[in-house]
Amino acid sequence: MSLLLDPEADNVHRSTPVPEILPGTSIEIAVEGPACQASTRPGGPPFHPEPYIAFEHVSKSFGDLRVLDDVSFSIAAGETLCIIGRSGVGKSVSLQQIMGFLKPDSGRITVAGEDITGFNERQMESVRKKVTMVFQNGALFDSLSVGENVAFPLRERKELHEDQIQQVVNGLLEMVGVAGMGHLLPSDLSTGMKRSVAIARALAAQPEAILYDEPTTMVDPLMARRLGDLIQRLKHQLRLTSIVVTHDMRFAERLADHVVFLHEGKGIFFHSVEQMRDTDNETMRQFLRFDAYVLPF
Repeated sequence: MSLLLDPEADNVHRSTPVPEILPGTSIEIAVEGPACQASTRPGGPPFHPEPYIAFEHVSKSFGDLRVLDDVSFSIAAGETLCIIGRSGVGKSVSLQQIMGFLKPDSGRITVAGEDITGFNERQMESVRKKVTMVFQNGALFDSLSVGENVAFPLRERKELHEDQIQQVVNGLLEMVGVAGMGHLLPSDLSTGMKRSVAIARALAAQPEAILYDEPTTMVDPLMARRLGDLIQRLKHQLRLTSIVVTHDMRFAERLADHVVFLHEGKGIFFHSVEQMRDTDNETMRQFLRFDAYVLPF
Protein backbone atom coordinates (compact mmCIF):
# COMPACT_ATOMS: atom_id res chain seq x y z
CA MET A 1 0.00 0.00 0.00
CA SER A 2 1.29 3.46 -0.80
CA LEU A 3 0.36 7.07 -1.09
CA LEU A 4 1.63 8.99 -4.08
CA LEU A 5 1.41 12.77 -3.87
CA ASP A 6 2.15 14.80 -6.94
CA PRO A 7 0.58 18.21 -7.66
CA GLU A 8 0.77 17.53 -11.39
CA ALA A 9 -0.75 14.05 -11.23
CA ASP A 10 -4.32 13.30 -12.22
CA ASN A 11 -4.53 10.27 -9.95
CA VAL A 12 -3.58 10.27 -6.29
CA HIS A 13 -3.44 7.10 -4.25
CA ARG A 14 -4.56 7.99 -0.75
CA SER A 15 -4.06 4.78 1.17
CA THR A 16 -1.16 5.83 3.39
CA PRO A 17 -0.17 9.38 4.34
CA VAL A 18 3.36 10.67 3.90
CA PRO A 19 5.44 12.59 6.41
CA GLU A 20 5.87 15.65 4.20
CA ILE A 21 4.45 17.05 0.99
CA LEU A 22 6.97 18.77 -1.22
CA PRO A 23 5.59 20.87 -4.10
CA GLY A 24 6.49 19.52 -7.51
CA THR A 25 7.74 16.18 -6.23
CA SER A 26 6.36 12.69 -5.95
CA ILE A 27 6.78 10.98 -2.62
CA GLU A 28 5.91 7.41 -1.87
CA ILE A 29 5.83 5.50 1.38
CA ALA A 30 5.57 1.78 1.02
CA VAL A 31 3.93 -0.35 3.66
CA GLU A 32 4.66 -4.01 3.17
CA GLY A 33 2.14 -6.80 3.45
CA PRO A 34 -0.95 -8.21 1.75
CA ALA A 35 -3.31 -6.70 4.30
CA CYS A 36 -2.66 -3.31 2.75
CA GLN A 37 -4.26 -4.23 -0.54
CA ALA A 38 -7.74 -4.14 0.93
CA SER A 39 -7.48 -0.44 1.71
CA THR A 40 -5.98 0.92 -1.48
CA ARG A 41 -8.24 3.23 -3.45
CA PRO A 42 -6.90 4.14 -6.89
CA GLY A 43 -7.58 7.56 -8.24
CA GLY A 44 -8.83 9.33 -5.13
CA PRO A 45 -12.51 10.01 -4.46
CA PRO A 46 -14.88 9.57 -7.39
CA PHE A 47 -15.98 12.72 -9.13
CA HIS A 48 -19.76 12.54 -9.24
CA PRO A 49 -21.57 14.46 -11.96
CA GLU A 50 -23.88 15.87 -9.29
CA PRO A 51 -22.57 17.89 -6.30
CA TYR A 52 -20.77 15.77 -3.74
CA ILE A 53 -22.74 17.37 -0.88
CA ALA A 54 -25.92 19.38 -1.36
CA PHE A 55 -28.53 21.10 0.78
CA GLU A 56 -31.86 21.59 -0.97
CA HIS A 57 -34.34 23.90 0.81
CA VAL A 58 -33.27 22.66 4.25
CA SER A 59 -34.99 24.00 7.37
CA LYS A 60 -34.25 23.21 11.01
CA SER A 61 -35.83 24.53 14.22
CA PHE A 62 -35.24 23.99 17.90
CA GLY A 63 -38.56 24.72 19.56
CA ASP A 64 -39.62 28.18 18.43
CA LEU A 65 -36.11 29.05 17.22
CA ARG A 66 -35.79 28.60 13.46
CA VAL A 67 -32.07 28.11 12.92
CA LEU A 68 -32.12 27.26 9.20
CA ASP A 69 -34.90 28.47 6.92
CA ASP A 70 -35.04 27.10 3.36
CA VAL A 71 -31.24 26.96 2.95
CA SER A 72 -29.69 25.62 -0.26
CA PHE A 73 -26.04 25.20 -1.24
CA SER A 74 -23.77 22.55 -2.74
CA ILE A 75 -20.13 21.60 -3.13
CA ALA A 76 -18.43 19.67 -5.91
CA ALA A 77 -15.98 16.85 -5.22
CA GLY A 78 -12.49 18.12 -4.48
CA GLU A 79 -13.61 21.68 -3.67
CA THR A 80 -13.64 23.69 -0.44
CA LEU A 81 -16.79 25.44 0.75
CA CYS A 82 -16.68 27.89 3.67
CA ILE A 83 -19.82 28.52 5.70
CA ILE A 84 -19.60 31.94 7.35
CA GLY A 85 -21.85 34.14 9.45
CA ARG A 86 -22.38 35.38 12.97
CA SER A 87 -22.62 33.04 15.96
CA GLY A 88 -25.85 31.10 16.26
CA VAL A 89 -26.91 31.23 12.61
CA GLY A 90 -26.76 27.47 12.00
CA LYS A 91 -23.22 26.96 10.69
CA SER A 92 -22.35 24.05 12.99
CA VAL A 93 -25.92 22.74 12.76
CA SER A 94 -25.39 22.38 9.00
CA LEU A 95 -22.35 20.15 9.58
CA GLN A 96 -24.18 18.05 12.16
CA GLN A 97 -26.98 17.42 9.67
CA ILE A 98 -24.49 16.22 7.05
CA MET A 99 -23.11 13.78 9.63
CA GLY A 100 -26.62 12.67 10.61
CA PHE A 101 -26.33 13.84 14.22
CA LEU A 102 -29.32 16.10 13.55
CA LYS A 103 -32.15 15.68 11.05
CA PRO A 104 -33.70 18.51 9.01
CA ASP A 105 -37.35 19.36 9.61
CA SER A 106 -37.81 19.72 5.86
CA GLY A 107 -35.73 19.76 2.71
CA ARG A 108 -33.22 17.31 1.32
CA ILE A 109 -29.53 16.54 1.98
CA THR A 110 -27.47 14.46 -0.45
CA VAL A 111 -23.97 13.05 -0.02
CA ALA A 112 -22.08 11.33 -2.85
CA GLY A 113 -25.25 11.02 -4.88
CA GLU A 114 -27.35 9.53 -2.07
CA ASP A 115 -30.30 11.20 -0.40
CA ILE A 116 -29.39 10.78 3.29
CA THR A 117 -32.25 12.86 4.68
CA GLY A 118 -34.15 9.89 6.07
CA PHE A 119 -31.19 7.61 6.80
CA ASN A 120 -31.25 5.79 10.12
CA GLU A 121 -28.15 5.36 12.29
CA ARG A 122 -27.14 2.12 10.64
CA GLN A 123 -27.39 3.64 7.15
CA MET A 124 -25.39 6.67 8.28
CA GLU A 125 -22.45 4.41 9.14
CA SER A 126 -21.66 4.03 5.44
CA VAL A 127 -21.87 7.82 4.97
CA ARG A 128 -19.47 8.43 7.86
CA LYS A 129 -16.91 6.21 6.17
CA LYS A 130 -16.88 8.73 3.33
CA VAL A 131 -17.33 11.93 5.34
CA THR A 132 -15.73 12.67 8.70
CA MET A 133 -15.75 15.71 10.96
CA VAL A 134 -13.11 17.63 12.93
CA PHE A 135 -14.86 19.13 15.95
CA GLN A 136 -13.96 22.42 17.65
CA ASN A 137 -12.67 20.62 20.73
CA GLY A 138 -10.97 17.90 18.69
CA ALA A 139 -13.16 15.20 20.31
CA LEU A 140 -10.06 13.16 21.12
CA PHE A 141 -10.20 10.27 23.58
CA ASP A 142 -8.71 11.75 26.75
CA SER A 143 -7.53 8.40 28.09
CA LEU A 144 -5.69 7.43 24.90
CA SER A 145 -2.34 8.77 23.78
CA VAL A 146 -2.05 10.92 20.67
CA GLY A 147 -0.78 7.94 18.69
CA GLU A 148 -3.55 5.68 19.93
CA ASN A 149 -6.14 8.30 18.98
CA VAL A 150 -4.85 8.41 15.41
CA ALA A 151 -4.58 4.61 15.26
CA PHE A 152 -8.16 4.12 16.46
CA PRO A 153 -9.92 4.17 13.04
CA LEU A 154 -7.17 1.99 11.55
CA ARG A 155 -7.65 -0.66 14.24
CA GLU A 156 -11.42 -0.46 13.84
CA ARG A 157 -11.08 -1.46 10.19
CA LYS A 158 -8.87 -4.47 11.04
CA GLU A 159 -7.08 -4.36 7.68
CA LEU A 160 -3.51 -3.63 8.79
CA HIS A 161 -0.96 -5.33 11.01
CA GLU A 162 0.22 -3.40 14.05
CA ASP A 163 3.58 -2.45 12.56
CA GLN A 164 1.80 -1.11 9.50
CA ILE A 165 -0.56 0.91 11.71
CA GLN A 166 2.42 2.48 13.46
CA GLN A 167 3.95 3.45 10.11
CA VAL A 168 0.73 5.15 9.07
CA VAL A 169 0.33 6.90 12.45
CA ASN A 170 3.90 8.23 12.40
CA GLY A 171 3.46 9.50 8.85
CA LEU A 172 0.20 11.23 9.70
CA LEU A 173 1.58 12.89 12.82
CA GLU A 174 4.53 14.20 10.84
CA MET A 175 2.23 15.41 8.06
CA VAL A 176 0.15 17.52 10.45
CA GLY A 177 3.15 18.93 12.30
CA VAL A 178 3.11 16.99 15.58
CA ALA A 179 5.82 14.40 14.91
CA GLY A 180 7.27 12.81 18.02
CA MET A 181 4.19 13.54 20.15
CA GLY A 182 2.49 10.18 19.77
CA HIS A 183 3.21 9.20 23.39
CA LEU A 184 1.59 12.33 24.86
CA LEU A 185 -1.98 12.56 26.13
CA PRO A 186 -4.39 15.11 24.62
CA SER A 187 -4.26 17.05 27.88
CA ASP A 188 -0.57 17.72 27.21
CA LEU A 189 -1.33 19.53 23.93
CA SER A 190 -2.35 23.05 23.05
CA THR A 191 -5.72 23.68 21.40
CA GLY A 192 -4.11 24.00 17.98
CA MET A 193 -2.13 20.79 18.39
CA LYS A 194 -5.28 18.94 19.44
CA ARG A 195 -6.93 20.05 16.21
CA SER A 196 -3.92 18.89 14.22
CA VAL A 197 -4.18 15.47 15.87
CA ALA A 198 -7.92 15.44 15.16
CA ILE A 199 -7.17 16.06 11.47
CA ALA A 200 -4.63 13.23 11.50
CA ARG A 201 -7.23 10.90 13.02
CA ALA A 202 -9.75 11.99 10.40
CA LEU A 203 -7.27 11.23 7.63
CA ALA A 204 -6.60 7.78 9.08
CA ALA A 205 -10.19 6.91 8.23
CA GLN A 206 -9.43 7.59 4.53
CA PRO A 207 -12.44 9.85 3.95
CA GLU A 208 -13.53 11.46 0.72
CA ALA A 209 -14.62 14.62 2.57
CA ILE A 210 -13.78 16.34 5.85
CA LEU A 211 -15.98 18.82 7.71
CA TYR A 212 -14.13 21.35 9.90
CA ASP A 213 -16.02 23.14 12.68
CA GLU A 214 -14.30 26.47 13.49
CA PRO A 215 -10.73 25.15 13.12
CA THR A 216 -9.11 28.51 14.00
CA THR A 217 -11.18 29.35 17.08
CA MET A 218 -8.99 29.87 20.17
CA VAL A 219 -5.69 29.29 18.38
CA ASP A 220 -2.88 31.76 17.80
CA PRO A 221 -2.38 33.34 14.33
CA LEU A 222 0.64 31.14 13.53
CA MET A 223 -1.26 27.93 14.30
CA ALA A 224 -4.27 29.23 12.35
CA ARG A 225 -2.04 29.72 9.31
CA ARG A 226 -0.55 26.25 9.72
CA LEU A 227 -4.00 24.69 9.91
CA GLY A 228 -5.04 26.62 6.82
CA ASP A 229 -1.95 25.46 4.95
CA LEU A 230 -2.68 21.87 5.95
CA ILE A 231 -6.30 22.02 4.77
CA GLN A 232 -5.11 23.49 1.46
CA ARG A 233 -2.56 20.72 0.96
CA LEU A 234 -5.16 18.06 1.67
CA LYS A 235 -7.43 19.66 -0.90
CA HIS A 236 -4.88 20.00 -3.68
CA GLN A 237 -2.85 16.84 -3.21
CA LEU A 238 -5.35 14.36 -1.80
CA ARG A 239 -8.34 15.85 -3.66
CA LEU A 240 -10.38 15.95 -0.46
CA THR A 241 -13.72 17.70 -0.43
CA SER A 242 -13.88 20.13 2.50
CA ILE A 243 -16.55 22.17 4.23
CA VAL A 244 -15.14 24.68 6.71
CA VAL A 245 -17.28 26.55 9.22
CA THR A 246 -15.51 29.74 10.21
CA HIS A 247 -16.01 33.35 11.25
CA ASP A 248 -12.46 34.21 10.11
CA MET A 249 -12.75 35.96 6.74
CA ARG A 250 -9.00 35.89 6.08
CA PHE A 251 -9.11 32.15 6.58
CA ALA A 252 -12.13 31.78 4.31
CA GLU A 253 -10.56 33.86 1.53
CA ARG A 254 -7.45 31.67 1.57
CA LEU A 255 -9.31 28.36 1.48
CA ALA A 256 -12.66 28.66 -0.23
CA ASP A 257 -13.77 27.97 -3.78
CA HIS A 258 -17.27 29.05 -2.74
CA VAL A 259 -18.77 30.75 0.28
CA VAL A 260 -22.18 30.41 1.95
CA PHE A 261 -23.21 33.31 4.17
CA LEU A 262 -25.93 32.47 6.70
CA HIS A 263 -27.95 35.31 8.21
CA GLU A 264 -31.07 35.03 10.36
CA GLY A 265 -31.63 31.47 9.23
CA LYS A 266 -31.32 32.23 5.53
CA GLY A 267 -28.54 31.47 3.09
CA ILE A 268 -28.38 34.97 1.65
CA PHE A 269 -25.15 34.47 -0.33
CA PHE A 270 -23.74 31.44 -2.16
CA HIS A 271 -21.06 32.39 -4.65
CA SER A 272 -17.31 32.33 -5.28
CA VAL A 273 -14.76 34.17 -3.16
CA GLU A 274 -14.24 36.65 -6.00
CA GLN A 275 -17.95 37.44 -6.08
CA MET A 276 -17.94 37.78 -2.30
CA ARG A 277 -15.39 40.58 -2.51
CA ASP A 278 -17.52 42.42 -5.07
CA THR A 279 -20.92 41.74 -3.56
CA ASP A 280 -23.54 44.47 -3.37
CA ASN A 281 -25.42 42.62 -0.61
CA GLU A 282 -25.38 45.19 2.19
CA THR A 283 -25.58 42.65 5.02
CA MET A 284 -22.62 40.79 3.57
CA ARG A 285 -20.66 44.00 3.02
CA GLN A 286 -21.29 45.06 6.60
CA PHE A 287 -19.99 41.70 7.84
CA LEU A 288 -16.86 42.06 5.71
CA ARG A 289 -16.27 45.66 6.88
CA PHE A 290 -16.63 44.65 10.51
CA ASP A 291 -14.20 41.76 10.03
CA ALA A 292 -11.66 44.10 8.44
CA TYR A 293 -12.04 46.49 11.39
CA VAL A 294 -11.63 43.78 14.02
CA LEU A 295 -8.84 41.92 12.24
CA PRO A 296 -6.76 44.49 10.34
CA PHE A 297 -3.85 43.42 8.17
